Amino acid sequence: MHHFDYREGELYCEEVPIETIAREVGTPFYCYSHATLTRHFHAFDAAFVEVDHLTCFSVKSCSNIAILHLFASLGAGMDIVSGGELHRALQAGVEPEKIVFSGVGKTEEEIVYALEKGILMFNLESPQEMLAVNECATRLGCRAPIAIRVNPDVDPKTHPYISTGLKQNKFGIDLEVSEEMYARAGKMSNLEIMGVGCHIGSQLTEVSPFLDTLRRLKLLIERLRKLNIQIRYLDLGGGLGITYSEEAPPHPSEYARVLLDEIDGLDCRLIFEPGRVIVGNAGILVTRVLYTKDGPVKNFLVVDAGMNDLARPSLYGSYHHIQPVVDQKRSEFQADVVGPICETTDFLARDRNLPRVEQGELLAVMSAGAYGFVMSSNYTSRPRPPEILVQGDRFEVIRARETYDDLLRGERLPDFLN
Repeated sequence: MHHFDYREGELYCEEVPIETIAREVGTPFYCYSHATLTRHFHAFDAAFVEVDHLTCFSVKSCSNIAILHLFASLGAGMDIVSGGELHRALQAGVEPEKIVFSGVGKTEEEIVYALEKGILMFNLESPQEMLAVNECATRLGCRAPIAIRVNPDVDPKTHPYISTGLKQNKFGIDLEVSEEMYARAGKMSNLEIMGVGCHIGSQLTEVSPFLDTLRRLKLLIERLRKLNIQIRYLDLGGGLGITYSEEAPPHPSEYARVLLDEIDGLDCRLIFEPGRVIVGNAGILVTRVLYTKDGPVKNFLVVDAGMNDLARPSLYGSYHHIQPVVDQKRSEFQADVVGPICETTDFLARDRNLPRVEQGELLAVMSAGAYGFVMSSNYTSRPRPPEILVQGDRFEVIRARETYDDLLRGERLPDFLN
């Protein structure tokens, strides 16, 4: 459920016409619905109301500080994977003790920053990282709270680029050797073992991989407790999918029901890291048709948003539904929706049956709230688009459109060229 719908043939976000926003801020732009963000967070978080848990929003999926602030006000923690994301979360008002630091390549500077701020815990992903965290904590005279991210070797049945829980993936520690790493961590005086973590992938549309993972982690926790290693937190990661096209992912309540049946008596606080399932369908990318181009083999709609604005189609071959902002009776035709960048992979859709639109019309690229703006770039020196947040009948720019001067920020001519 989202709050983008047609009223008398015109697409609205909540109570605001999309065309009104386009007239004021130009195109392309990202638009998010406050009501949808709120509803989706509550739908996920409330599904686990029966148990002690913390819903840590995955910052990498949509990192604007206004959106992070909204989730923090609803009680969310944050799952981060960089020092920059930690800075964003703190600037958004997130309590440090609700932040979990994941990721395979934490630098010494990032580790120290997180320790100084007092985050909830690190999810460690390698023995060398464990040593680095212990050394940083020793230098600061503190104990670093840690979990070990376990790789359970479970097939998430998703796109291989966003699969993270198989042995061939770079993430986590093999389940078979994780006990040894926990034993080593227990002997380090500046580490405090807090929990067990995992994350098996993104855009999962079945519950069975989650359930299989949980069962394997339960057995690990039981073995660790027999070794007198106490586990207080179980971080089950994120990954629950959304509907882009024909997918039928489980509702968070169904996902919760299956997991809750399995965790009875586990005596751990659960941590979840949802991202896409909360923000994916809460945002759209709005773009304008620059040119229509009919050819003998293919037809093209050339729009002002490119692969630098929304990378998922060119990167993953991902599907995003595309619809006109003005809905009217039209004939259909097959076309590629392409951007202005000089790459064959610069497309938002290929061989898509679409209503025939004309030059100058607006298109809405749906389900763009997750991994949309956050993956945008300045490739071909294109300023990144603005982000807009709508609440009821009002909207505000929560990130300004970049200017040409923004593109040059930090660059300079060296003295030897003058």
